[in-house]
Amino acid sequence: MSGAEQTTGQNSRGVWWATSGDINAFFGLMLDNVAGLLLMTALLAGFGLPAEFTVTHMVPGTALGVMLGDIAFFFIALRMGRQQNRDDVTAMPLGLDTPSTFGMILLVLGPAFLAARAGGMTELEAARHTWHIGIWCTVMCGVLKLILAPFGQVVRDAIPRAGLLGSLAAIALVLISFFPLTHILGSPLPGLLALVMVLGTLIAHVPLPGRTPGTLGALIVAGGVYYLLCWIDVAGYEFPTTEPTVWFPTDWMESWRGTWWGAFPDAVPFLPFVLPFALATVVGGIDCTESAASAGDEYDARTVLGVEAAATFLAGLSGGVIQTTPYIGHPAYKAMGGRAAYTLATALLVGSAGVVGYFALLNAWIPAPAVYPILVFVGLEITSQTFMATPRKHYAAVVIACLPALAYLAMSLPDRIFGDSLMIQGGYTMASLVGGPLKHDLQTLRMLSNGFIVTGLLWSWMLASMIDRKLILAGVVMLGAAMLTCFGVMHSPIEGNRLFVPFLFDETSSLGLPAQYVPAVMEYVAGYAVTGAFLIAWSIFLPKIAADEVDAAHEHHGHESHSGPASV
Repeated sequence: MSGAEQTTGQNSRGVWWATSGDINAFFGLMLDNVAGLLLMTALLAGFGLPAEFTVTHMVPGTALGVMLGDIAFFFIALRMGRQQNRDDVTAMPLGLDTPSTFGMILLVLGPAFLAARAGGMTELEAARHTWHIGIWCTVMCGVLKLILAPFGQVVRDAIPRAGLLGSLAAIALVLISFFPLTHILGSPLPGLLALVMVLGTLIAHVPLPGRTPGTLGALIVAGGVYYLLCWIDVAGYEFPTTEPTVWFPTDWMESWRGTWWGAFPDAVPFLPFVLPFALATVVGGIDCTESAASAGDEYDARTVLGVEAAATFLAGLSGGVIQTTPYIGHPAYKAMGGRAAYTLATALLVGSAGVVGYFALLNAWIPAPAVYPILVFVGLEITSQTFMATPRKHYAAVVIACLPALAYLAMSLPDRIFGDSLMIQGGYTMASLVGGPLKHDLQTLRMLSNGFIVTGLLWSWMLASMIDRKLILAGVVMLGAAMLTCFGVMHSPIEGNRLFVPFLFDETSSLGLPAQYVPAVMEYVAGYAVTGAFLIAWSIFLPKIAADEVDAAHEHHGHESHSGPASV
């Protein structure tokens, strides 16, 4: 979008920050967050932690983090619109971090609760102990992100767009677009109907009768079909059942009195599991800033990271147990016509749902097949925007960033299989497999999938630098990858992407690297280190004339790739 196009709006007239497009954007952002809150409750209930405790102690503070972050982004968008005299500014979306939701519950809160129960605590004592550990983990995530926030713009300026947006496209395809398909096609009649309505209105721009927003139309029509199938008793369809609603819980306010401070020693062993998720959201926040810039909204990365860090920190202080993060769907929300009202509406609804307690009713009665197609649209829009905003010569660098995400996708099913209660009761794990090649391939997939966001970013950065004939920079990136691998930030062989410090801690420590994994990790480290040294040495012998010719050819193709309206 050109500068002239950006300033055509006269935002001094009317309420520019609220349009009909905000309805579509609101349903997408709101439903994603509400589903995250219910996912947290359901997963913890699977470990035996009472749902009522989760609703009254953990959910309100978690929802407050979303509310504070989205309100902050709402006002930042208003300020940008005034300063730039624009009426097309789209606010940055923020919500619960989905990977952290799974990671905190499956690797921290669930095991902490079970350990407390095994240690003789009552159910309520164990739940409170688990909550205090979760608060500490969330607060420490906020502290880490606050420390890293000032360096966000430096990182954004240093890393090529292909690296930042390539890892973003990987997340969009795997986490945002693919996984919802299982819910959509699990109920194919309403699911496909909703999918076609959302994609038809938001991508093909075919209007519904009465110009009804696509997400709202899909919710009404596909939701109606879903409940019709429930009414006629079709197999697999049944009316939802809801637990008694706890209105206006106040127990979460106990966190403001600091009753959780004494749990820090118990929380320390879990920090190596949690902090990688905080690092991932920092990288993701930088990606989101770059993605918003590609769509025409130039936010400062330090501000974006500062808001997400403060929201996470305040959520923890209020008893929240899941960190917040900017969502990577900014271009998609902009394509829907969203401005700033959708983040304000989401903030008010999610915040009040947590504090008032009615979020369970929303999630129970809004059928997933009717709303999940919005996530597919978000993923498709992000991926297409990535290619439109990236120079043509760097397309391959975007694609290579997606490969580690495919490993994450490939590992998701084996992890679920071996996590089944029947497999656990039988003592079956990946380590107990008899087939050597199968065991080796699965372990390789795990190491490639763990930290896939960072891996994809560095691989893409390396390839883009090579394309630009910056071999020394490419070599330095590989040396950086060796350092990160040495501590498990990427390619961790341990389930849950746990960090470690090799050789300084034994296997009983939460920072220890089990002996059986040391050779594989060290070979990855050596591979990156040798490759980095090779690239630096290669630059010495790079023919100068050939390099100039290739640079000229790349520059010519770069001009061609930006000839359309999507140039930035």
